[in-house]
Amino acid sequence: MNRRPLIRPSPCALLFFAAMFLFSSNTAADEPAPFTQVRAIFAAKCLACHGKDPQDLKGKYDLRSRAAATQGGESAEPAIVAGQPEKSPLYRAVTWEDDTLQMPPKENDRLTAEQVALIRRWIADGAKWDEPLSATTKTGDAWSSGPNGLRIATSGGLSPDWDNRTYEPDAVWAYRPIRAVGNALRGVPGTDSDDRPPTNPIDAFLLARLKEKGLAGFTPPADRRTLIRRVTFDLTGLPPTPEEVEAFLSPSLRPSVSPSSGKDGEMERQRDEEKFAAVVNRLLNSPHYGERQAQHWLDVVRYADTAGFSNDFERPHAWRYRDYVIRSFNADKPFDQFITEQLAGDELNPDDPELLIAAGYLRMGPWEHTGMTVAAITRQQFLDDVTHHVGVSLLAQGLRCCACHDHKFDPLPTRDYYRMQAIFAPVQFAERPAPFLENENTTGFDAARALVQARLDQVLAAQAALKKKNQDAIAAFLAEKGVKSLDEVPADQRPKQDYLGGTFGLTKTDLSLRKVYQKSQQYLERELKRFEPFALSVYSGPPNNYQSPKPLYAVPAGHGGDVQLVHILTGGSLESPADPVTPGVLSTMVGAKTAIPESTAGRRLALAKWITSRENTLAARAIVNRVWQQHFGRGLVATPSNFGKMGSRPTHPELLDWLATWLMENGWSLKKLHALIVTSEVYQQSSERPEIDALREIDSKNELLASYPPRRLSAEEIRDAMLAASGELNRELGGPGVFPELNWEVALQPRHIMGSVAPAYLPSRTPQERNRRTIYAFRIRTLADPLLEVLNRPGSDVSCERRDETTVTPQVFATFNSEFAANRALAMAARLTKEQRSIKDQVAAAFALVYGREPTPAEQEQCTQHVGRMTDHHRQHSPVPTELPSKVQRGMVEELTGEMVYWDEDLSVLKNYQRDLMPWQVEPATRALADLCLVLMNSNEFLYVR
Repeated sequence: MNRRPLIRPSPCALLFFAAMFLFSSNTAADEPAPFTQVRAIFAAKCLACHGKDPQDLKGKYDLRSRAAATQGGESAEPAIVAGQPEKSPLYRAVTWEDDTLQMPPKENDRLTAEQVALIRRWIADGAKWDEPLSATTKTGDAWSSGPNGLRIATSGGLSPDWDNRTYEPDAVWAYRPIRAVGNALRGVPGTDSDDRPPTNPIDAFLLARLKEKGLAGFTPPADRRTLIRRVTFDLTGLPPTPEEVEAFLSPSLRPSVSPSSGKDGEMERQRDEEKFAAVVNRLLNSPHYGERQAQHWLDVVRYADTAGFSNDFERPHAWRYRDYVIRSFNADKPFDQFITEQLAGDELNPDDPELLIAAGYLRMGPWEHTGMTVAAITRQQFLDDVTHHVGVSLLAQGLRCCACHDHKFDPLPTRDYYRMQAIFAPVQFAERPAPFLENENTTGFDAARALVQARLDQVLAAQAALKKKNQDAIAAFLAEKGVKSLDEVPADQRPKQDYLGGTFGLTKTDLSLRKVYQKSQQYLERELKRFEPFALSVYSGPPNNYQSPKPLYAVPAGHGGDVQLVHILTGGSLESPADPVTPGVLSTMVGAKTAIPESTAGRRLALAKWITSRENTLAARAIVNRVWQQHFGRGLVATPSNFGKMGSRPTHPELLDWLATWLMENGWSLKKLHALIVTSEVYQQSSERPEIDALREIDSKNELLASYPPRRLSAEEIRDAMLAASGELNRELGGPGVFPELNWEVALQPRHIMGSVAPAYLPSRTPQERNRRTIYAFRIRTLADPLLEVLNRPGSDVSCERRDETTVTPQVFATFNSEFAANRALAMAARLTKEQRSIKDQVAAAFALVYGREPTPAEQEQCTQHVGRMTDHHRQHSPVPTELPSKVQRGMVEELTGEMVYWDEDLSVLKNYQRDLMPWQVEPATRALADLCLVLMNSNEFLYVR
């Protein structure tokens, strides 16, 4: 039967696909057919009848080995004649040209023309058949080359076919040992007029690639204003102050070298290098360095202050993990130690609060378990999540694909996935006692606790009112009957409502509200726990029946004993357990013989030692690649969480390995690595290149870095920079999350918590609290800050390897029309009015705060005139004062009745709220200056680092 196609391709499309087919066919005809492809055809089309069940082989024909396949079946005729496809019954059968021999027998299962051609070429080439590896358990150092690529031994796949497949060497680069790259500085010519050779090895590697492409070298250096702004944002996430800019631009008071030592240009270059090195050293030792670097890491580990899903309750002590990360970067903790503490801090020393906090890394992902969920399922969800994200964050290798099948592209068997999972089988959740440390910020606890308690008191009072209503109704009923107890009321006169259960006299709305209040009580009582000395942590032992709503779970007494046995799950299904596995690591890598103990304790510590060992091929490469991405917007590998076949290849593989080796040889110091990168010529070059159009033809993505790639500030940098320009930024370090102002419509919208509604989001009481750095803002998984979200701040449910950088219309509503942006502009104008007397000086100061430079004469004139015109406008148009809400109407669908329920939530806790400076509180001239400030903070020069 002829059928019309559902989609009719255009003539151009037909020509395109025809050309692609001819190209692929011609190309394939010149190459031998790899048996891995033929084996895949046999597995998909033939083995169900000719090998899956050795006791029931159709036609007695066995396709599981070359000998059996060649011998043939019950006809006793050889099925494969090597070198002669037309004389091979197997080939004739799959062509369907012989009416008496057609395989597979069903029309819908017929091989495609390409598959038939592949089998023909394979037979014509000699029907080479790579037999499966004989060992059932293999070590990671068994790599062998064959005609079709690398064969890699692992712990064993789920089928011989997978064990025996080969890989292109380029696709498995990340699993091969880190190469000892020689001195890159040898033999690389210079880039400037006097042919000065590079002094930084990074430049030597990059120059070599540029010259391969016929490019002369780097773009000339950026001007010093651009450079100090670039490096200050990169290392601290904050703009340089006008004073810091001017100090960097001022001439040196004392030459660093004598005139007799060389040319004046060389002397000046050395002075500039010394001044820039001093700036870098100052920034690396700034406490804000740790905040900036922590932001990158928290993206990777999915940090949030709440649990996510339908039970998005607060995790009261997550903030201590965030501060641990900041402290670690500020202290330049060796990165291998940083990894070890997060994976196994509780195993290193269970009495050290810092290490118990570090182990909170294992609990960063979203998770819930309630009375309506199956414990085995939620437990498996945690094990799958932690296994995959340890791979993503520390090894640049996602592992989730292997939960159901051997990896389709990478040499990672399902067995390895569950061996890795077995390492985490003893991990159990616990909030462990951990006294606050001297360097933890606990100031303001009393005031913050009082605010939460005030909201809790409101909820308790509402509950008490409902309880009294119930009790009064019962008393009235008994009084009406003239009795003192229900037992004295005749059965036929008793109410249908079970007032002993507390429902008598309550309406449907009352019953719904009682549930709302109960959930709010749970929510707020959990908030109070954030001021108590516990760590969001883990322990090793048997299950402790952890559930989401309960705020604290202690380590059970005598928690030793048997732990969960991990099985390979067929298809990833709990209902289909297969072979049990013992703890182990990825067997693909050379040096993967690390023994993981089967005892309850010590598994994670052994894993950490394997990940941070010099034999591990992934960890050092992964972190240097992430650091490189921080400075250039793109890693040497563009997919920093995926070094596998489906990820990107390194643009400079020798440089990647050199940096990984350098990091390990320099004590895993990330501060030294940052200093090495930012003092290179490639980092300090300009983003403006005269022949940029010609360069784009050679390197459209700027992967070779012939010029500096400009980047837009991240969401947090934009918010923090606005606060810095306005003079409102509170640079206090650490402590529990603060609550910035959000769009009020967003803040007060219902947020459901397991069949009920969470209390409304309320910002912190004072501007000083609200205007902390964005990294300290409380992160709710199910309530994003619209300002940050539209500027591409990632969600916290999955690991973010690299932030998007989109340009979309809603961003202007956030940066130009939002209340936050308007308030920052007004505060900045008030600051300028206070610090400068004339409009001219105010404009100049505004440019210094926002851009780090003086305005040009044309800019000065335009801005001064604009402020004058807007002052006249604001004299004629006075702003109308507004008040904050004292209550908000909430609503939800009652899950038991399906009816809408409405009620008012009391917001009287806002009565002592200190608002930002408001337009009606300042003079027209200040409002006019604020209009200019708002424009400056919405310009590309402010929003981009060049």
